Amino acid sequence: MRKNKITVIDSIVTLTFILKKQYMQHIAESELIINKRGAIYHLDARPEEIANTIITVGDPGRVKEVSKYFDKVEFERQHREFITHTGYIGKKRLTVVSTGIGPDNIDIVLNELDALVNINLETRKVKPILTSLNILRFGTSGSLQKEIHVDSFVAATHGLGLDNLMNFYRTENNEEEKQIIHAFKTHTQLTSGNISPYIYMGSPALLKHFVKDYYHGITVTCPGFYGPQGRVLRLGLAYPQLVDLLSTFHFGNHRISNFEMESSAIYGLGKSLGHHCISLNCIVANRIIKEFTKDGNKAVENLIKQSLNVIADADI
Repeated sequence: MRKNKITVIDSIVTLTFILKKQYMQHIAESELIINKRGAIYHLDARPEEIANTIITVGDPGRVKEVSKYFDKVEFERQHREFITHTGYIGKKRLTVVSTGIGPDNIDIVLNELDALVNINLETRKVKPILTSLNILRFGTSGSLQKEIHVDSFVAATHGLGLDNLMNFYRTENNEEEKQIIHAFKTHTQLTSGNISPYIYMGSPALLKHFVKDYYHGITVTCPGFYGPQGRVLRLGLAYPQLVDLLSTFHFGNHRISNFEMESSAIYGLGKSLGHHCISLNCIVANRIIKEFTKDGNKAVENLIKQSLNVIADADI
């Protein structure tokens, strides 16, 4: 009994030492790049220029389609494909930032947003008190269930990645995540090839606000638009049954509702860094019944308006 107590105490002491070492460690200039105006490199944003509630959009042109509903815009920054607008709806401060397409861009945006609130850019040290951001993706997606028609909305319960991004980080899954990904690997047999799927759940605290008029389901993230999503142009597919395998997967009450190119990376990095994340997508294509939206711009506009109304009225 005494031995067990000593083991627990030793573990606490070791963890405390690791955390103190992390906070004391100076992050090198090559690892955390700060430009001449004191802004983080890719986003070209300073800590005071972002809010604690962040909306991400893939398309840089979509930033202004969100911020046009702000009552006031405080900051506008642009560097490469990363455009950032920060402002207010009523008294609620919001930031909308474009990520560009794909998990590699999400790796940049999520890490830099976290650095802006949790690393002192002057001392280059992790802050002793960490901040949790609310991060909401407004995106477009393809349905993998025949009844989830085009122009409808999906709020992702989980992000399931077919890319490799999160395999470069040391992270932990909860028991449900472990069970879902095990069942998914068994169902699809994708791990017999070169794919190593991963999964992370979204934030229950955010998901609860997006129930009415939003389907719920697992959103799969693919590392490309054509072959990785089962489209054939001139090259044949290594996984020709992928769409069928995704659409027929079930685990308890969970099923795969849609796929796109960013959500799993947002969920994986966000959850691992201590942020609250939700991915909201309008369906522009139904891959099961081969249907495509007649007006994608209107569909996105409806998602933006409805989701901003929820954010404005909720405790987010």
